[in-house]
Amino acid sequence: MTIPTPTVNPAASASSVAPPHAPLPAGLPDPATLARLASEFLAALPGQSAAPDVGAGSGAVGGVPSALPAAAPLLASASNPAPAGSPLAGPGGTGTGMPGVGAPPGKVPGANLAPAPTHVLSLGNRAPALAPHAAAQNGLPDNVVAIAPALEPRAGGAALGVPPVQEAVATQSATDASATAMPSAFASSSSPYYFVDRASHGWQRDAAQIVVPQDGIASPRAFGLPDEQALRDLLPIQRPQADRHGASRYFIDDARPAASHSPGAGAHPPFDVNAIRRDFPILSERVNGKPLVWFDNAATTHKPQAVIDRLAYFYAHENSNIHRAAHTLAGRATDAYEHARATVQRFIGAASPDEIVFVRGTTEAINLIAKTWGVRNVGEGDEIVVSHLEHHANIVPWQQLAASKGATLRVIPVDDTGQVLLDEYRKLLNDRTKIVSVTQVSNALGTVVPVKEIVELAHRAGAKALVDGAQSISHMRVDVQALDADFFVFSGHKIYGPTGIGVVYGKRALLDDMPPWQGGGNMIADVTFERTVFQPPPNRFEAGTGNIADAVGLGAALEYVTRVGIENIARYEHDLLAYATGVLAPVPGVRLVGTARDKASVLSFVLKGYETEEVGRALNEEGIAVRSGHHCAQPILRRFGLEATVRPSLAFYNTCDEVDAMVDVVRGLAARRG
Repeated sequence: MTIPTPTVNPAASASSVAPPHAPLPAGLPDPATLARLASEFLAALPGQSAAPDVGAGSGAVGGVPSALPAAAPLLASASNPAPAGSPLAGPGGTGTGMPGVGAPPGKVPGANLAPAPTHVLSLGNRAPALAPHAAAQNGLPDNVVAIAPALEPRAGGAALGVPPVQEAVATQSATDASATAMPSAFASSSSPYYFVDRASHGWQRDAAQIVVPQDGIASPRAFGLPDEQALRDLLPIQRPQADRHGASRYFIDDARPAASHSPGAGAHPPFDVNAIRRDFPILSERVNGKPLVWFDNAATTHKPQAVIDRLAYFYAHENSNIHRAAHTLAGRATDAYEHARATVQRFIGAASPDEIVFVRGTTEAINLIAKTWGVRNVGEGDEIVVSHLEHHANIVPWQQLAASKGATLRVIPVDDTGQVLLDEYRKLLNDRTKIVSVTQVSNALGTVVPVKEIVELAHRAGAKALVDGAQSISHMRVDVQALDADFFVFSGHKIYGPTGIGVVYGKRALLDDMPPWQGGGNMIADVTFERTVFQPPPNRFEAGTGNIADAVGLGAALEYVTRVGIENIARYEHDLLAYATGVLAPVPGVRLVGTARDKASVLSFVLKGYETEEVGRALNEEGIAVRSGHHCAQPILRRFGLEATVRPSLAFYNTCDEVDAMVDVVRGLAARRG
């Protein structure tokens, strides 16, 4: 495509005289004279010798005040000439086509429109260009440099593999659009310059709009020329659209405003599992001579290269303690750490970064709440409610609190599919209930728990609600404000981030009222031997030197997931789980454990005639990693009469082929002892 060059139509400019809006500042040329000179210059056809009259003043152009500095020679002699026939040669066959270097003698800049004899690749942009001039070094699309005159043969600046973009205004007729689309449309024009006789083409300015500024400071608009904003308007970067051939503009796509953080926004590309897999280097590993198949995602997830690179960059360029130094690296580390906090806040929909506390993981997060908020607010005779689905980390801290305070732990039962019984839950609530702490997704069964209803019922009873998001955070959109959860906790390693980093979300009013859990540096405002003043949240709960690098890595992981799109991930994983359930359930001897209608990621099962460890070892021989055991959730497995299960758990980098490989092994085992 060719970006329209700012021009003045000779026919229109002959009568264009600047209105007397203000007196011409001393030392500046008359706009009408400039317009006349431009008209005369453009009226000269190639090969003609006609040129504007030049006065005999000291280097000044006729009609222009002699106060202007003397003009330097228009054309410089060739220097460092390029070989004849080179795409870097000028129109005379020698010279240079590089900007800022003199043109061959007798050649006019901008008149050399011959096609380049050779394609020259440019690495200056995302797409290679056809000519050296197209390698814009300022980050603009390569075609933008067509606005300025070039000193080398020009081939249009089109990018290899990218169709030319047609500039057509939406209100133009189809005929008019086709007439203005390409220079070739002006073959019948009286001028070889396709733009000369076309008043509607390019950037135009009426004479009445040419205003001499009162302050005397020259600007492009003062002379009827486009300023920076007008040139930007020629590139509708904020209005992405396809040309009439259906091709998107490759450089505009990257400049679109960021999509809003809202479910179902539809701003993400179609899901490509093979592209996702290429982002995870560990998936190229081989185990026992077989490609690694990672079906232990409920235990931990693998890390994309973006996270690995971010951690390496932190240690190479930013490593320092935070918040407590004036030197540069401390500033970098603090910025990176607090950026990660803000990323978490946006990802889970919290109201403020101050509601985000970094901890080691979900286990530490629940312990922090139990030993701060719980110690202050739970007393003798009070009740704490959990569900039968809970991980040990959401049982043991509350047991400890209940034992120390004389409180009671109550349990929400589940049905035979593994879903909580809401009617039974309602019966547990009373004015002694202080907190309800439940998982959003069961790590052992994959059951998706209706936490919004559970939170709402808890609040009606006057209790607080904690949601354990360790297993949900990587599989579904989380909005803590929509859930109205008082606390929400999760671990970074469950969502493609580093180990050793986790998050406590707490409503600000609750965090403000909670005492510190640990004492030390970073969490204090002032210390004397008589008293200590603590920092406000979140620093109050981040004593000592925290896991700075891994917090930064967690931020990178959440940004990676955001780029892929959590809704895209959820849809893909839902379909993959449905497929896996459909092919595993019919295998003779297989018993699926946890068959609730709403599930995520997990397929727990047992195989008749085999211990779960035997199945796990057989799968490992084929490079397939699953978890075998009680999954730190013994109460729920015992609810189904089991001590252990085989637990394949899926992620968005798994495939149907991998599921088939696992099922083939299970089917083979079943056939041996069937």
